[in-house]
Amino acid sequence: MQMNDFFSRKKLITVGFFFTIAIFAILFTFGKLAFSPIPSVQKKLPQVERGDITDRNGKPLAVQTNFYHFVITPKDVHNIDSFVNDISPILLENPDTLKTRILKAKENPKTARFMYLKKKLDQVTYEELNSIIKEKRYTFSRFDKIPGRVYPENELASQLIGYMGDDGIGLAGVEYSMQKYLSPTPEVNSEKNLQGKNIYLTIDANLQYKLEKIAKDALEETKAANIMLLAASAKTGEILSYISLPSVNLNEYTSGSIEETIDRPAMTQFEPGSVFKIFTIAAAYDQKLFRQDDLFYCDKIYEKTLPSGEKIKLTCLSNHGYLTARGALEQSCNDVTAQITDKLNVETFLSKLRGFGFGKRTNLEVPGETIGSLKDTKDKYWSARSQMTISIGQEVAVSAIQMLQAATYIANQGKGVQLTILHKITDKEGNIEYLHEPSYKQQVINKETAQYILSCMKTSAENGIGWRANLSDLAIGVKTGTAQMADPIKGGYSDTDFLSDCLAFFPAENPEIILYIVIQKSQGINYASRIVAPVIKESANTIIDHLGMNRGGAATLAHSGKISIHKTGKIKLGDKLPDFTGKSKRELLNLLDRKDLKVNIHGNGWVINQNPPAGTKITENMQIDLYME
Repeated sequence: MQMNDFFSRKKLITVGFFFTIAIFAILFTFGKLAFSPIPSVQKKLPQVERGDITDRNGKPLAVQTNFYHFVITPKDVHNIDSFVNDISPILLENPDTLKTRILKAKENPKTARFMYLKKKLDQVTYEELNSIIKEKRYTFSRFDKIPGRVYPENELASQLIGYMGDDGIGLAGVEYSMQKYLSPTPEVNSEKNLQGKNIYLTIDANLQYKLEKIAKDALEETKAANIMLLAASAKTGEILSYISLPSVNLNEYTSGSIEETIDRPAMTQFEPGSVFKIFTIAAAYDQKLFRQDDLFYCDKIYEKTLPSGEKIKLTCLSNHGYLTARGALEQSCNDVTAQITDKLNVETFLSKLRGFGFGKRTNLEVPGETIGSLKDTKDKYWSARSQMTISIGQEVAVSAIQMLQAATYIANQGKGVQLTILHKITDKEGNIEYLHEPSYKQQVINKETAQYILSCMKTSAENGIGWRANLSDLAIGVKTGTAQMADPIKGGYSDTDFLSDCLAFFPAENPEIILYIVIQKSQGINYASRIVAPVIKESANTIIDHLGMNRGGAATLAHSGKISIHKTGKIKLGDKLPDFTGKSKRELLNLLDRKDLKVNIHGNGWVINQNPPAGTKITENMQIDLYME
């Protein structure tokens, strides 16, 4: 027993000894950690410089910059009067207003330690203010540098370009849809700074400006709620102008209203009215359900009694008498359009409309695009009259870009072309990483049908209700439409709110340009033939002149047949690009023979812009784009 007690005591002493050593070791380790400098585990994140957004010619529309938030600690501002008197002239603020804000912030525990006195200072204001802060040693203030965006053209194509938030992420338009290209996400653990890609839009900024001026004048004259204007190259699908008014100054985006910031051509849907008749007639003609010389009688009312006893009735604006299908489009006759539609199998009719792209997104590179609405026969809202009302542009909802997309099938002999707002993508050095090539869709109608519809639209401009859109020296095809808008309060159709639209192709025989204009809720006159057709004419003339399109009927001047041509010197290139501005195409011809350079000449006339700019070092196989007007 005594021996056992001895060993027990010895064991306890041993355990206690080692336990004491362990405690000292732990304390030593913690002490060492406590008094040693903490190693940095935070790596500096790589910087991403956001790419630019430009028009098709390289004109800047959105460029990277830096802004500065001016931050103060209100509780540490002791001599407020001196402080506000020093900074108020630079901030362009009333000193009494600034003083009141600071005093209120000092009294509030939530703002006493931190307050944004002014956000998003530009570089010039920052440098001037920072100089004062350093000079007066206002240690209670600082500047937070944030990535920013400047939009040189203010509200030009604002809904298309979009807006970037303070966090460097696009919130709307191309800034949003092209975020991954404009500002790529750094790889995990990467220390390499990144440069975003430059996005070249298909729009022509100069043309956009001219057409926006026309649209603004029309908006003011009609006292309408809004206007949409889209112009596209019929052969390539490239959108040359994208207008939605009212619009917002992108440099003041956060102060804009919903009406100013919404992208109407993509996001809103509406009943297109009689413009839709061209697709209805195309579907029927493509099925060979009537001949061009077949006559239909309009007595102002289309009526049909179904086997069930249910009656269908559509009214027309006038008693047109005997009309061909061409005449029905010229006069926008509901009665004859309904008679022709009655010959169409309903499923075939709907299939053709879906083929044109109605009821689905166009996949244009913009966010928030609506799918519109095209019912089928199994829809709970389908009725006996649905086919007839759809045929005249009611009971179907479309977007403006859907109408433009559908029009490409008419313009390209029955084969559509994908719309796009993306001309090319380049890296920082200007190397092309993507260049748009036309992407054609399936054949929806045959060539003869497309040609027939174009000829009908041409005579509609010459002899029909679209005559106000007719051009004197170039053939244009048009179709106007006027539709009652929905009454959001009472339901049904409004008695006061109308939508007026017009679709145009020119030259009519072989279209190069598709033009579509929508005016909503005009005051006074609502008929599209009266208010939209003249805007189509003015816009078409502007586009023709801007692009230097040939006016086939333009007057010519008789002369002797002898023309004196002054000899022009050939342009010689050194190691850097010269300034080509003002040079004629004749002076540039020798450049086209060079094998070491790729020279692209766009347009006619004289050079107004070039890419790369003058002074750029010439490299082998360099691509040079020269834009003429």
